[in-house]
Amino acid sequence: MRVDLFDFELPEERIALRPAEPRDSARLLRIDADGRFADHRVVDLPALLEPGDALVFNDTRVIPAQLEGERWRGENRTRISATLHMRTGANRWQAFLRPAKRVREGDRLRFGGDGEACLAGVLDAVAGPRGEGGEIELIFDLSGPLLDEAIMASGHIPLPPYIASKRGEDARDRTDYQTIYAREDGAVAAPTAGLHFTEDLLAALKARGVSQHFVTLHVGAGTFLPVKAEDTSEHRMHAEIGVVSEATATALNEVRARGGRIVSVGTTSLRLLESAVSADGTIRPWSGATDIFITPGYQFRAIDVLMTNFHLPRSTLFMLVSAFSGAETIKAAYQHAIASGYRFYSYGDASLLFRGAP
Repeated sequence: MRVDLFDFELPEERIALRPAEPRDSARLLRIDADGRFADHRVVDLPALLEPGDALVFNDTRVIPAQLEGERWRGENRTRISATLHMRTGANRWQAFLRPAKRVREGDRLRFGGDGEACLAGVLDAVAGPRGEGGEIELIFDLSGPLLDEAIMASGHIPLPPYIASKRGEDARDRTDYQTIYAREDGAVAAPTAGLHFTEDLLAALKARGVSQHFVTLHVGAGTFLPVKAEDTSEHRMHAEIGVVSEATATALNEVRARGGRIVSVGTTSLRLLESAVSADGTIRPWSGATDIFITPGYQFRAIDVLMTNFHLPRSTLFMLVSAFSGAETIKAAYQHAIASGYRFYSYGDASLLFRGAP
């Protein structure tokens, strides 16, 4: 399938640089299974769902995964930037480096600190092998909890490029770019549909009879990468680590058996549950890496309703929502959103998609 089929024009002013305040005041575009759509607010979500439905949240927590430092090769030093992508061991991370061509396997890397005179906050590593997707394995001198503490002290929140190109990270982003229910450290990017939820909204959903369940998918830096291939068959997804517990799988299967709908908060929860579901629609306990790539023609088995933000042109996530609701429906809904002043991307407004016919 040609990637240019998923292209559209988005005015720069539609890109949100800050979230709505309060979070649940953001706009929400309801997109029905029959292709109709209507304007709401996120705070209206309880009225748009039914008692017995189940919300599934991704409880991953964003870490300050952007590291600034130097490559040391003998007496030569070069400034580098690393975005951690996926943990592969107690002292190992896959990362995307800039400029990547300046780093070879075996190079010494030093992040953080304040020059030679100060070793406080310094985080040293060796460059390992380069992966097929351009990622480089970093082998840190520290390991386990000590490495985690050093990353927290040395790193920065890796804002998406479309925000970072317009303003720098600041103290607000440490709170704004985190869901209120985040608890499992490991994400490089936020599961952004979840940014819209407040304690009051969660309480209102509970009062409505909508149950709340949690899975964990540590979103990697690959979510920021553009699709460079001309055809979807040539695109390779970067893997991300996730977990669906036995308790959550059992609870969601019971919801479905009672006639309730499974409502995924974000594409990350959807991708994880679609990785964990069996051919007959049973959700299984699951853990490991998933690189599932969903495009039109995919048969959804786990998810009935999807709440998600508005995505980039030609992105894998725009392809996913096109598969979920139908390409023509999504194109029309996005045109309406652009014309109506909806705010796009990570800090932007949301949509609520009811699954279309295959």
